[in-house]
Amino acid sequence: GRIDNCQIGTFLAYATPGGHRLLLDRELYLPEHTWAADRERCREAGVPDTVPFRTRPQQVQLMVERALEAKVPFAWFAADEEFGQNPALRAFLEARTVSYVMAVPKNTEVATASGDAGKIEELAAALPERAYTRRACGIGAKGFRSYDWAVIESADPDHRYIVRRPLGGGELAYFHCFTPRRDPLGEMIRAIGSRWPVEECFEAAKQEAGLDQYQVRKYDAWHRHITMSMLALCLLAVMRQTLQKGDLGLWTTFRG
Repeated sequence: GRIDNCQIGTFLAYATPGGHRLLLDRELYLPEHTWAADRERCREAGVPDTVPFRTRPQQVQLMVERALEAKVPFAWFAADEEFGQNPALRAFLEARTVSYVMAVPKNTEVATASGDAGKIEELAAALPERAYTRRACGIGAKGFRSYDWAVIESADPDHRYIVRRPLGGGELAYFHCFTPRRDPLGEMIRAIGSRWPVEECFEAAKQEAGLDQYQVRKYDAWHRHITMSMLALCLLAVMRQTLQKGDLGLWTTFRG
């Protein structure tokens, strides 16, 4: 029965192979029945009448669309199950030829290139041991994150499914990959591993840029605080990259 101050944000993060990461965009999520449908409550909180209800996948689609319009260079879009099982988001990305790797639940129905069909967990269970290869998908606090990986080719050559198995056994994870470039397995694994730097990005934003240090009650106040924290994190990322390269020109520009 306790009442707490809580806002749910949907974020678009940006990560590079060199380890640099930042928060690129944000949207405040308004639950449909308790907020978006209650226009009087929205007005009291400063939410404009022009802001409609959007699901989190719809918010992600909006942010990716803004990134595409701004010509932000990126090779992959990665996300978890909440977004991977959303057909509208997948269709949006595919229509714009955006390669993606997104986690999907174990009951996802798959039609394979060999003519088999069924739930992905059933198809994975039928894979021979030789189908797996051991590779790392990134470096964590305890060293390389290594797993066994297998590919399930689908009836559509642009779509493949990846099975990830922990070393020593454990629960499998499944990923839907849209790869119109026909990327090799190593590149898809690298893209899957890019989701960990995003979590590190949130930790850095909280610890170094005060992302979660607010007590706001208004729509515009939330956006002001979050945007300034994102900007501060971006500035730190640019400064770090500049100093690593030994180029002090950009640092002088920011300092001035």
